[in-house]
Amino acid sequence: MPEGKFCNKRPVNTEEDLKALLGDKGGNQYYEEMNSLEVDTDALWSTIEKTCQSRIRTWLEICAHCGMCADSCFLYRVNNRDPKQVPAYKIQSTLGEMVKRKGKVDNAFMQHCMEVAWSQCTCCNRCGMYCPHGIDMGVMFSYLRGLMYSQGFVPWELKIGSGMHRVYSAQMDVTTEDWVETCEWMEEETAEEWPGLTIPVDKVGADIMYTLNAREPKHYPEDLAEAAILFHLAGEDWTVPSEGWEQTSLAMFAGDWAACKMQVDKVYAAMERLKPKRMVGTECGHAHRATVIEGPYWAGREDGLPPVKCMHYVEWVAEALREGKIKIDPAKKIKEPCTLQDSCNYVRNHGLANFTREIMSYIAEDYREMTPNREHNYCCGGGGGFNGIGKYRAERNKALQTKRDQILATGATLVVAPCHNCWDAIRDLEEEYEIGIKWSFLKPLLIKMAIVPDHLKTADDE
Repeated sequence: MPEGKFCNKRPVNTEEDLKALLGDKGGNQYYEEMNSLEVDTDALWSTIEKTCQSRIRTWLEICAHCGMCADSCFLYRVNNRDPKQVPAYKIQSTLGEMVKRKGKVDNAFMQHCMEVAWSQCTCCNRCGMYCPHGIDMGVMFSYLRGLMYSQGFVPWELKIGSGMHRVYSAQMDVTTEDWVETCEWMEEETAEEWPGLTIPVDKVGADIMYTLNAREPKHYPEDLAEAAILFHLAGEDWTVPSEGWEQTSLAMFAGDWAACKMQVDKVYAAMERLKPKRMVGTECGHAHRATVIEGPYWAGREDGLPPVKCMHYVEWVAEALREGKIKIDPAKKIKEPCTLQDSCNYVRNHGLANFTREIMSYIAEDYREMTPNREHNYCCGGGGGFNGIGKYRAERNKALQTKRDQILATGATLVVAPCHNCWDAIRDLEEEYEIGIKWSFLKPLLIKMAIVPDHLKTADDE
């Protein structure tokens, strides 16, 4: 049968494809056509045979069904400990069945798998920490999402997001021209208050190449200006690339592995072209994972590393504070009780918890840990693409309850969230449950409390 206008198995590769999807408000026609989508069972099994390698096959075989992973999953906990929400059950009843049946599955099964893969798992990987056999359902769900994408069973918003990466090399429709103009605009807007501030584009050999989340230039370019101010305060030699500046990967959430490679190849090409000493990425968890942790493997780099040393923003901030590049005015430290959201993608999956605590020791007088915390902290409730999928909004809002209860238990009124997904989830949490909290990235907090060196002061400052 014809694949249809909206729901089809081919990737989104053109602006026309995107316009068709975007014109289908809410994805109603997209999901309607999905109901008639035929599963190419031969292609599905062929893909599994080629790509489901020993690690995943072993994990599926050795699961003891002991249930040790159950309480590790915040979705199991907020859903009245429903046995069908146990991570082991979720993966065995989807990917496990798909492998057992050698790909001979139907539309109804694939739609069930889509619901489980995108509304019952955020790929936070917390379950893997508690499995006695080291089985990581998060990794397996990421693999399952790739199989689902290949057959056209992927949420509408993530089909669009993946397509944006293919068409614009960014998760949003920000062209190279748009991006460079935004840099010029923010430099002009900021330079009056900060004389000498520049946002250098395509400077070869800088100490730092800065990469962003496309939502920043698209929706709040002041984030770019704030990054520029902090680099200016710290006296850093930095640049942004005109191409390869977008660090995020909604393609990773969608399971579009080919687009993941396209995206990270652009960033790595910018590194090779500009030859910075290191890359610093913005306050985004999945961007760091996509570029620094998973990216080298998508790009086929044998050493498993990006072309240059890469740092998440919290690493750079901790360094700048430690080395005195940025100094904090004690009178301007955060006075109210505050807590910190640990991003799964750079804390649990890359061990950066100490950097965030080091930062808080400089900027907060009444810092309170969530329980549990660090690598044991729970997902914000909206990771893995969950935040952006309208079809599963009710499930996502329910999932926010775990983070709500953690925050309330601290008594904090401010949540520092150096991650876009976490920031969004906590914003939505307050909107949904009205618990009376504020939330913030690091950049605006640091600018408010940083001491301006004499040589950077304006006449007004003096």
